Amino acid sequence: MKAKTKFTLIIAIALGCVMGANAKRVKRNISKQVNLKQVEARLDSVMQSHYDPQSPGAALLIAKNGKAIYDKGIGIADMATGEKIDGNTAFNIASISKQFTAIGALKMQEMGLINLNNSVANYFPELKHDIWKKIKLSHLLSHSSGVPDARPRGDRNFMLTATDEQSVQYMKDLTELHFEPGTNYEYINPTFDLFYFLVENKTGMKFVDFQKKYLFDRAGMKNVQYFTPEANIPHMAHGYIVNEYTEVSGSDSDYAKKREKVANDFVDGKGVHWAECDYGEETFFATKADGGIYTTTHDFLKWENALSRNILVKKSSKRQAYTPHTLVTGSKWSGYQNRDNTWYGYGWFIDKTPGREVKIYHTGDNGGFQAYAAKYERSRVNVIMLENQSTVDRWKLQLEIEKILREEGLISSK
Repeated sequence: MKAKTKFTLIIAIALGCVMGANAKRVKRNISKQVNLKQVEARLDSVMQSHYDPQSPGAALLIAKNGKAIYDKGIGIADMATGEKIDGNTAFNIASISKQFTAIGALKMQEMGLINLNNSVANYFPELKHDIWKKIKLSHLLSHSSGVPDARPRGDRNFMLTATDEQSVQYMKDLTELHFEPGTNYEYINPTFDLFYFLVENKTGMKFVDFQKKYLFDRAGMKNVQYFTPEANIPHMAHGYIVNEYTEVSGSDSDYAKKREKVANDFVDGKGVHWAECDYGEETFFATKADGGIYTTTHDFLKWENALSRNILVKKSSKRQAYTPHTLVTGSKWSGYQNRDNTWYGYGWFIDKTPGREVKIYHTGDNGGFQAYAAKYERSRVNVIMLENQSTVDRWKLQLEIEKILREEGLISSK
């Protein structure tokens, strides 16, 4: 027995050494194949061309094989205190929160609590009209339900403080859909809020507690939480917009609205006036299931790695989320991410541009916050970009970043 134990110990030590050596070898192999110093210099140049160190800015993390190869921040997280942005700055990731809701739903399906092919009417008896019998839970997750966004917009205070519960109340009186469920794409937020109640009704847990236990904790995320007005969020960034009258719309923004100039603002080193724009200034900021998460680039990489390793849900469930369910391209009902070769899965967009590696991504917009998170599964590359200002053309910037990664051999061309 002693000899066997000794032999087992030797094997364990040897395996540990091999694993440690392999981790170091991955870094060395990347360095051999890719000029990381050159990648860093090119990314620095791109970021500095879009952001000013004295203004609201962004944190950018790029990972290869689950390890960060670029991890920097530029700009100011809080214009009142002057705190700078880095990988530990907590941003509102807005609609990127939807993928957390989607994975939570898939987890419940694995637990036998729900079936995504069942109708919404099965789980929400208060939604009495027959239209809800035609809508499946999967339609909600893939933005193909046909449910219109008819949240009341006549009361400014309601829009500023509305919760998940308040945001779905109009659905009880809904009698018509924009199109037959499953036949088209319309990106809307409140349908995701229904999962807030589905979690609580089927698990007996609070939505935030379920997400923490089964997602955040298992991913090892320590700097993540759903926003509440009284929340104490360490290193929290505020969202900012240039303080002037603007009209916002377009394919890279999930809202269209006018913004009025405000009386109080912050002036950066170049004389640009910035107005805070998050809770209290932005409408429907307080809902959770469709866009309420604050987190950091460092913690978001933990999320990506947990998904990659199938720690949170089974590989088959994850593949459901990454499968193109709804064609986005050409939809007359929604302009959001309405680009060529684009589909929606469950909580993710899928870009299938010919001649390019498939990109699984999502964007987020909430007040002054912009967010972008993409993964290239074949190349095992993640791009995580969180911003606290919305003046930068996010899609143009991510294309510049993608071009660098492709030219430097980090992602494939096909």
